[in-house]
Amino acid sequence: MAKLKSLKDLEALRDQMQPGMTDRSGEERPLNGRATILVCGGTGCKSSNSAQIVENFEKVIAEKGLQGKVQVVHTGCFGFCEKGPIVKVMPDSTFYTEVEPNDAEEIIVSHIMNGEKVQRLLYLDPEKDEHIDNSKDMNFYKKQLRIALRNCGVIDPEKIEEYIARDGYFALAKCLLEYTPEQVVDVMTASGLSGRGGAGFPTGKKWASAARAKGEQKYMVCNADEGDPGAFMDRSILEGDPNSVIEAMAIGGYATGATKGLIYIRAEYPLAIHRLQVAIGQCRELGLLGENILGSGFDFDIELRYGAGAFVCGEATALVHSMEGKRGEPTYKPPRTSEKGYLGMPTTVNNVETYANVPIIILKGADWYSSIGTANSKGTKVFALAGQINNVGLIEVPMGTTLREIIYEIGGGIKGGKKFKAVQTGGPSGGCLTEKHLDLPIDYKSLSAAGSMMGSGGMVIMDETSCMVAIAKFYLDFTVPESCGKCNPCRIGNKRLAEMLEKITKGKGTMEDLEKLRNLSINIKDTALCGLGQSSPNPILSTLDNFWDEYVEHVVDKKCRAGVCKDLMHYEINKSVCVGCTACARNCPVEAIHGERKSPHEIDQDACIKCGTCISKCKFNAISVK
Repeated sequence: MAKLKSLKDLEALRDQMQPGMTDRSGEERPLNGRATILVCGGTGCKSSNSAQIVENFEKVIAEKGLQGKVQVVHTGCFGFCEKGPIVKVMPDSTFYTEVEPNDAEEIIVSHIMNGEKVQRLLYLDPEKDEHIDNSKDMNFYKKQLRIALRNCGVIDPEKIEEYIARDGYFALAKCLLEYTPEQVVDVMTASGLSGRGGAGFPTGKKWASAARAKGEQKYMVCNADEGDPGAFMDRSILEGDPNSVIEAMAIGGYATGATKGLIYIRAEYPLAIHRLQVAIGQCRELGLLGENILGSGFDFDIELRYGAGAFVCGEATALVHSMEGKRGEPTYKPPRTSEKGYLGMPTTVNNVETYANVPIIILKGADWYSSIGTANSKGTKVFALAGQINNVGLIEVPMGTTLREIIYEIGGGIKGGKKFKAVQTGGPSGGCLTEKHLDLPIDYKSLSAAGSMMGSGGMVIMDETSCMVAIAKFYLDFTVPESCGKCNPCRIGNKRLAEMLEKITKGKGTMEDLEKLRNLSINIKDTALCGLGQSSPNPILSTLDNFWDEYVEHVVDKKCRAGVCKDLMHYEINKSVCVGCTACARNCPVEAIHGERKSPHEIDQDACIKCGTCISKCKFNAISVK
């Protein structure tokens, strides 16, 4: 690839690629008579053989002599992970779900060659009980507004030409050739974009602080150390659209005076790392990274730094220390990283999703972006829907969308027709909200006021089979070993909280323990050094507030209504139903069931380990849990 030395060179490449790649709207891919088959290449679908699907498509295309008439594109995540692998045929926008490698030939022959869509692979709407062939008509997509995810599922992330065909790097060109650094900061400030990593700090304000800071060298850092259980927002953006982050970092470098960029990414993200490496290499080859970018005189380059998966390194100062080869521990602020960060130099740290919004804000303007969302929370937010919900996946909605809309319209409701119980937002740092919060508009202030937080975007849905005491314990069990150990409230206090929750779930807790649990949680929030410790008690406090009766049941009645806490479970055999078949006794791993053949059996409660094997083996439904 020849270097792009000017805006004219960039425009020429875009105009050359558009007819054969994609248009700028993302709605269609007009291909001069060619059909395009888009195959999801995100981690989830790749683990379900999407690479083999691509290979089979290409094989059939060759066998049928369709080269030049049909192209196959391995894209990023479509978001509808519950029904993956996803295949989308363009330009008629036919959306196929749960595609297997052996389906490739049928799609080519029936759809491409004969114009007949493969009905069995179309999405089946559970409400209407009818197939839907266009994703625009699916409830999962209807209320979404994909800005940060605008290119995911549309382009091949390993071909920079496709990104450029959708006006990629034109935002950078606009900044370098039309705006002063101060004007770029002003645009970001006016847009209202705030940090999507969890804290919600205004991006323009952060960039302005870094621009004012004095230093021989300045750095732009991308925090790709996504560590929340069930979260895959940043990973999916990097896998599906790495160039949007690279372009945004270059824009930020120009705005703040930084000439070096660092992407801190956990080593557990091999696909995201690979696609970043490919994108950075192509940018350097085209001259979009390096010296004198587009003839502007601006120099900027990016390197990758790998994290070992420490949750605390999502905090900016701990992240910086880790990149320096030091122990990943936070430090007191001030000074902030924008004043004294990597190697003691001014450093701007934003997360992946924040950066993904930057190029399109520059191209469409601050007024456009600030018109989306609420008065206090502008734009959209990406969420990873997980848990007991029908449509597990990745979504992007305008700020102000309610939890009810997300769970019941986009998410398709609770699995198995069970009753909704709670939603955990913000990962281990967030809180559990209840049915009374379903009409809460999602923005930073509303979630905080309800006892939770936006966080990076994890959203775990729980049904009536969830024990909220056990949920609080689950999140704390995650947080305790993730503490860096620097401050006593987090290192020791969270350990004591975990011990109390362990005691309660074993039926050994007291009402005094519940009082201690709340008081210690509040003290840790008030005294911990960094955001990890300050927010770690949130799951406990929110479940104490919203599910107090469940804690009381565990302590007073020694009962877990959800049947989750094993030490509070009591297996019983209904003697009027038991026929003495001995299936339960023969399969009990600890020989806790006794009785004569053809006579009712009994369970030795002291020996029973509550494994549930007896229930699964009993054909007469004679065993119950109380």
